[in-house]
Amino acid sequence: MKAALNMKKALGVGAAALVLGMAGTSAHAQGAGYPARPITVIVPFAAGGATDLLARQLGKHLSTAMGQPFVIENRAGAGGTVGARIASRAEPDGYTLIMGTNASHAIAATVNKQLSYDPLKDFQAISLVAHVPQVLMVHPSVKVSNVAELIDYSKKHPGELNFGSAGNGTPGHLGMELFKMMADVDMTHIPFQGGGPALVALAGGQVQLMADNVSSALPQIKGGKVNAIAVTSAKRSGALPDLPTIAEQGVPGFESGSWFALFAPAGTPKDIVARLNQETVKALSAPEVRETLTTQGAEPGGGTPEELSKLVQDDIGKWSKVVQRIGLSMN
Repeated sequence: MKAALNMKKALGVGAAALVLGMAGTSAHAQGAGYPARPITVIVPFAAGGATDLLARQLGKHLSTAMGQPFVIENRAGAGGTVGARIASRAEPDGYTLIMGTNASHAIAATVNKQLSYDPLKDFQAISLVAHVPQVLMVHPSVKVSNVAELIDYSKKHPGELNFGSAGNGTPGHLGMELFKMMADVDMTHIPFQGGGPALVALAGGQVQLMADNVSSALPQIKGGKVNAIAVTSAKRSGALPDLPTIAEQGVPGFESGSWFALFAPAGTPKDIVARLNQETVKALSAPEVRETLTTQGAEPGGGTPEELSKLVQDDIGKWSKVVQRIGLSMN
């Protein structure tokens, strides 16, 4: 009887090992055969915007490299959170990705305490795609030509200057709030329904200054309708190489702007994530991709999933302080 029990136990252990082995083989096979069908990339903003253009440019190269179409699906709404919520609930099999931004994957978590997803827990980082610096612009009626003069003017006329933005909680809004904190100046925020209307208001003199993505602002700057006085990134923009940063002009450590990155739902197999990261980094190194991004005022990204996760975590911490300081809530 003892021998029979030992035999039964051995058979049970062997069966369990076989099941685990088959599961491991299946998971490996899934990664090895990936992708076997088209991949959907959710863009949580409307077609034609910076996020959409970057996703389509990257998707084109990934389609060629990986042998399957990368289909762009625009799911706009609520500052990128509608599309992010959909992506967070997708099957974690590598066939649904999202082109997230600091608006959807960092700022949203600081201004909305009832957010239906967790940017850190519900997503698997793949790769940073691009940084897009913003440019600080003033209406020609404001007689300042650099940041030092702007700060001096603001201190002499507290609360008189109005700055526009694409809306409450957007990178342009919070970037200017950070500037106010670090430069110790008082300005009034005027939110608009999108960056386009805000730029029109700036050009028309309804607001006196604004920080917006370089790619969106270039036409207004080149047309002479607004004056650019600084870029908000840590280093100068390739699109405006002669324009100093805010940090260079007397606000050391200042950095703001937008970033765009590729994410998958949490639980996506590691080998699939590694493949997507490898191909994304390779695509961002292609001369034609770099040229396209640079022309749009973007700086190509890259790096590891771990580096992107840290960027998200750091950004949440950074903007949480600004949001708490100004008492902003969008629940």
